[in-house]
Amino acid sequence: MLSLGGSLFVQEEINTLFLQRFKKVLASFPDRKFVIVLGGGRPARLYIRFLEAAGCTIEECSRIGMDVTRLNAQAFVHFFRGRANKTLPRSFTDVVNLLKRHSIVIAGALRFEKENTSDATAAHLARYIQSDFINITDVDGLFSADPKKQKHAHLVPSISFDDFYVLAQKLHYKPGQHFVLDQHAAKIIREHKVTTYIVGSDLHNLKCLLQGKAFRGTTIS
Repeated sequence: MLSLGGSLFVQEEINTLFLQRFKKVLASFPDRKFVIVLGGGRPARLYIRFLEAAGCTIEECSRIGMDVTRLNAQAFVHFFRGRANKTLPRSFTDVVNLLKRHSIVIAGALRFEKENTSDATAAHLARYIQSDFINITDVDGLFSADPKKQKHAHLVPSISFDDFYVLAQKLHYKPGQHFVLDQHAAKIIREHKVTTYIVGSDLHNLKCLLQGKAFRGTTIS
């Protein structure tokens, strides 16, 4: 189960080189099956800020964020050109049925849930299909502080479900939030003991993780 942060998919432009390399990494595991959940990234946050300024509700902002994840996922379907599902799933059952026919299943948001994000969707799916959960984001894992702002922040290589949950709950939920793994996902992986890995955009590092080799990132277990 892979969750690909929207910030890696699209920045000022579509991150084409990264995505081509990402596709090659998955192709190097022909006997494995992957479910990929796409985040909304910067476009989702732009729409959400626009709607917040217009006085829209949290649910309305969340729903537009969901739509952006599905747009990203639909673009990803075309990018994989026949190697993945053609239609986007709308439920956990849809994902399972698509996995029977495809080695790669791509999804965005599935359904509206209060205080839910693409992280939580991926965590739910990992639990449902009984898979480990790999969250690929724009930092190398969980740090002691924001590494983009604090140069002395250090990587936390491993943390327990309970301790990570406590950290995540210190954040106040808002649509379009940006953290290595959100509050709802932290609750899901804790309750269902879903082994979770947080890694950055280094695709050689991702390949090492998928091969069971040493990698740079954070393990939540």
